[in-house]
Amino acid sequence: MPLNAPLYERSASAPPVPRGIPLVIALTGFTDAGNAVSRLVQYFRDEANPVPMVQFTNDVLLDYRARRPIITFDRDHLSEFRMPRLELSLAHDALGTPFLLLAGYEPDFAWDAFADAVVALADEYGASTVTWVHAIPMPVPHTRPIGTTVSGTRTELTKAHSVWQPQTQVPSTAGHLLEYRFAATGARVSGFVLLVPHYLGDTDYPAAALAALDSLTVATGLVFAGEDLRDENKEYLSKVEDQVEGSDELSRMIHTLEERYDAYMAGATQATPMIHTGDLPSADELAAELERFLATRPPDDDKRG
Repeated sequence: MPLNAPLYERSASAPPVPRGIPLVIALTGFTDAGNAVSRLVQYFRDEANPVPMVQFTNDVLLDYRARRPIITFDRDHLSEFRMPRLELSLAHDALGTPFLLLAGYEPDFAWDAFADAVVALADEYGASTVTWVHAIPMPVPHTRPIGTTVSGTRTELTKAHSVWQPQTQVPSTAGHLLEYRFAATGARVSGFVLLVPHYLGDTDYPAAALAALDSLTVATGLVFAGEDLRDENKEYLSKVEDQVEGSDELSRMIHTLEERYDAYMAGATQATPMIHTGDLPSADELAAELERFLATRPPDDDKRG
């Protein structure tokens, strides 16, 4: 790791940035239940037309052996070497509203310097709010809306949408550090933790990405088109039904989770899940990714009727 390498470089073709726009942060790494943040980053790169203004330096921040770049082998030659990217960009939502986007990998090194740089850049560009999202597995049923734990300085969001408010110590992510540093400056910052069904946490669960988009909309007012994700989610859930119908064990598990979820929501919290991921799945819509999940289990545990 070069000791004198710059932490980031500014793009020579960076566009002018209007002041007073939101900053959205999506960093992959550590926990990403349902691949929520990974899908979120890909969604932004495909749909939000991000134009990089600042490119962070991989040789300073990235452990290549932990997250190796992708090489493409094309028959008899190497045709592409794809490096991970961590960029601060100017992006636009579905209505053309601009916002700042910090998206890419979670740094492996230099967290203090990285946090200082992001806070300084947000101040330079006059970010109005800061919102970040990550996802953890929880014993909750996928037949209910995805809930969130909300932290930060925006108490109106915490009161309205934080369905679970633990008091505990957990391993930190770079996103936590950024929220902590932004809060210390008095910024309007919020962090949304998506509570993703644990039995779907290792799968590519479209509802988790939809929940991330919905969280950002609630916090920023930005509008994101998620039709493709919603269609994908319906197809995903429709496959789960067959698995559940063919397994008494799975049916009992989901029923138990539903009972616990409903009892908790009825008596333990005043907040409501604001996540709307389309029609709630019926028993028939339960099967697809649960099937993929079961495929990763030992054969003796896999009950596919």
